[in-house]
Amino acid sequence: MLFTVCHPSISQKPQIGLALRILCGFGIEEIADAFLTNKETINKRLYRARKKLREENVDIEVPNETEIDNRLDTVLRTLYLLFNEGYYSESNDLVLRKDLCLEAMRLTYLLAENEQTNRPAVNALLALMCFHSSRFEARKDDYGTIILYQDQDETLWNEKLISKGAYYLKQASQGNNVSKYHLEASIAWWHTNKEGTKEKWKNILQLYNQLLIKEYSPIAALNRTYALSKIHGKEAAIAEAEKLKLTDNHYYYTLLGELYKDTETQKAKQYFQKALSLAKTQTDKQTILGKIDKL
Repeated sequence: MLFTVCHPSISQKPQIGLALRILCGFGIEEIADAFLTNKETINKRLYRARKKLREENVDIEVPNETEIDNRLDTVLRTLYLLFNEGYYSESNDLVLRKDLCLEAMRLTYLLAENEQTNRPAVNALLALMCFHSSRFEARKDDYGTIILYQDQDETLWNEKLISKGAYYLKQASQGNNVSKYHLEASIAWWHTNKEGTKEKWKNILQLYNQLLIKEYSPIAALNRTYALSKIHGKEAAIAEAEKLKLTDNHYYYTLLGELYKDTETQKAKQYFQKALSLAKTQTDKQTILGKIDKL
């Protein structure tokens, strides 16, 4: 059905939006969060997509083999966003929705097991999902509060899933094309080692550099800045972070608060308070309040 809904008569973003809405049951706010945009934009996008499908009298039918190949990238992006919504849902204020993550993994696994769709990018995406899901049990406490990566108990990480992720990442190494999933999976693989060595952060920084060239994302840019601080120091990272000017994003101010907390406590507090005012979920607010308390 994903291949059926992802029809090339409309552009890719509306295809993904329709798939998330019709097949995955996403609300408009969830789709807006997935695309880092607002509900009005998503409503307009879906309206225009449905209108075009009606006007062109498009038959919603199972595509042939050639069309399956052409639509695979859009299907992968849909599954990627489905997993991300499960991994952390801002619109539903949930640290983890395992049902969405497991469904995304199940569908991606089916693609990897099918000879026609068993492509390197499919294996890379499955590897990424395995690495992230390996930390499920360590990501939240008994009260449902998120536990940040640096505070997680790595003995709770699922070694079998880490091994599966490594297997699929190796399977993804065939061919010459490097997708965003290859790069993100490689970053996730380095995070399966809790030790913060220079080698680890140098590799993560290089991978983020490649990822931003491949496909820019403001969240990836912020994450790159954190990796930069581990190699070139917080002063250099602050200068890079401030260039991003993501003034409507609470992660931006949270990062600046982190970078300033050891040198300018008052400034760090101001950034955390700004982040608190922008945070959407109770989980994020609790996390930021914890940072303010530690100051």
